[in-house]
Amino acid sequence: MSSALVWFRRDLRDFDHAALYHALKTHRRVFCAFVFDSEILDALPSRADRRVEFIHASVVELDAALRARGGGLIVRHGPARDVIPALAAALQVNAVFANRDYEPHAIARDADVAERLRVLGIGFSDFKDQVVFEKSEVLTKSSTPFSVFTPYKRAWLAALTPFHLKAYPVDKYAAALAAPAPDERVPSLAEIGFEPTNLGELGIACGMAGGRVLVDDFMKRIDRYKRGRDFPARKGVSYLSVHLRFGTVSIRELAAAAHARGGEGAETWLSELIWRDFYFQILWHHPRVVGGSFRPEFDRVAWDAEPGLFAAWCEGRTGYPIVDAAMRQINHSGYMHNRLRMIVASFLTKDLGIDWREGEKYFADQLNDFDLAANNGGWQWAASTGCDAQPWFRIFNPVTQSEKFDPEGAFIRRYLPELAKVPDKYIHAPWTLPPIDQKLAGCVIGVDYPAPVVDHAQARERTLARFGVLKGEAGADIAEE
Repeated sequence: MSSALVWFRRDLRDFDHAALYHALKTHRRVFCAFVFDSEILDALPSRADRRVEFIHASVVELDAALRARGGGLIVRHGPARDVIPALAAALQVNAVFANRDYEPHAIARDADVAERLRVLGIGFSDFKDQVVFEKSEVLTKSSTPFSVFTPYKRAWLAALTPFHLKAYPVDKYAAALAAPAPDERVPSLAEIGFEPTNLGELGIACGMAGGRVLVDDFMKRIDRYKRGRDFPARKGVSYLSVHLRFGTVSIRELAAAAHARGGEGAETWLSELIWRDFYFQILWHHPRVVGGSFRPEFDRVAWDAEPGLFAAWCEGRTGYPIVDAAMRQINHSGYMHNRLRMIVASFLTKDLGIDWREGEKYFADQLNDFDLAANNGGWQWAASTGCDAQPWFRIFNPVTQSEKFDPEGAFIRRYLPELAKVPDKYIHAPWTLPPIDQKLAGCVIGVDYPAPVVDHAQARERTLARFGVLKGEAGADIAEE
């Protein structure tokens, strides 16, 4: 009797699952496994990591869902490159199935696992699951990878067919699921070396059930997405990024729903999903972006080494309220609104002159939804070192951005209670509030809230010079937003 092992990774669901479907369709008995990969976990900076807790809760739910179908999860803790071949051999399976990962470390790991399995006489197959289009499926007319989003989006939409959005019918073949040994169980969070976080306090719902609640809620609001997505104090975004990251929702289902609905809200959100595919294909074709600029000439930019300023940025004490509120949000919750990600990234690179790689790493440590491709792409976009149609670069003004996207200061006051009594007129630049009024508001600048660590206008000039030296055209084509 042929048997297979499905190795779950960034795909923690039992529906519309490419690898699970193909294994069930082609084998009589299908085991399912998940590995808490110690090579990844041991490198994390804290034993209280919201992502690990999210994954753990989602694995517990997935195990229960598979058991209800007659199967279950075999869960291990250790180096996946060792665990999977050993488990496959112990189960005497004919093949291992997994969904494809596009990060350089994962590609190397999977190649190692495949080779170890080959030596054992066991096959290894991987499948596209976490994106709609991958690798070289969407290319320019000259068969080269896209490096600019807008033409990529046009080609993506032109290539889309109903087949690309069709769900894999796992239910049809679920009878082939094999139950694990009776003593198999999911180890506790403590048993894998981690401790609970504030995930529950934050109201972040894990697993497939949590993803479903968010999908259903967002579909009621999606028509307003374009108008509301840039305002962090509003409930305007989907909040699905962490579920997309760990595959507790299906990208095909989400893209299909947006594509079928149409209208400016759904179309704008679909564009965000296309951005996700875009950054995955950038990472696949240009793995040099891990640690280096997409445009290599920008690796010659001389960034400033300012540990004190970097610490102020990390801790939310730059003196610019929108930046500080955003940094306090990520530190408290592991989440940051997308508009704010752009603002704080621009501030770090363009106002403080600090290497984008420092900010990228900080986000990688903090974000619940950390994804190498999107995180790297976003930071390089903000730093003007990445793939971008802009002929030069942009500089965000943190005050005008704050005035535009948090006009009443509602978001600022939520995370900066020391500014609660500062009038709306001054909330975006509280250092301009007259000293007597600062005392009345209980917020004396330099005492109760920091003075700005840099002058934006002066910092902007330094940035122009920094990039202008590289280009030989300081001040050319500069945009401030």
